[in-house]
Amino acid sequence: MKLTRDDLWSLEEYAEKRPAYRQGVIAHKKNRQIPLGEHARLYFEDKTTIRYQIQEMLRIEKVFEAAGIQEELDAYNPLIGDGHNWKATFMIEYEDPDERAEKLTGLIGIEDKVWVQVEDYSRVYAIADEDLDRENETKTAAVHFLRFELDKTMIQALKSGKKFEVGVEHPNYLIEGFVPEASTRQSLINDLIV
Repeated sequence: MKLTRDDLWSLEEYAEKRPAYRQGVIAHKKNRQIPLGEHARLYFEDKTTIRYQIQEMLRIEKVFEAAGIQEELDAYNPLIGDGHNWKATFMIEYEDPDERAEKLTGLIGIEDKVWVQVEDYSRVYAIADEDLDRENETKTAAVHFLRFELDKTMIQALKSGKKFEVGVEHPNYLIEGFVPEASTRQSLINDLIV
């Protein structure tokens, strides 16, 4: 399920294909995000979103050597789910920088309080920031990387039509049971393997 160099285009090929490819990825991403209230959002990653991210990084940094390409693959591949979990970028979104700085001081630990719950099952809390810690004693970061581990029975329940909810259980940012739209739900369920 991970990307390899064979999945990527050369810089020249990508330059030619980028406009149409970018439009397709933007459309794909619309079904892979879940708002959590007014100031937070989950962006669920998959091979398509990560391939786009890698292609963009290679383009921006003008990387064409094998070692550099492999570095990008090694950095981004861990963000792709493996069939029994969802991986997401969790963004805390306040437009005003001063307000954002103030709010982040009150949201320490929020990344560990984001959850998904398949109908009839217990909540599954995110495993956050496995690559590095993104908070300190005074504030949390505006971006976190989350993993939601689902067991086989949950995946089977989802595949058979059960719904799921997403929420946040932080005292300063409480979101109770948001049910994603059908198109988003289906896109995420397609990531899972029984």
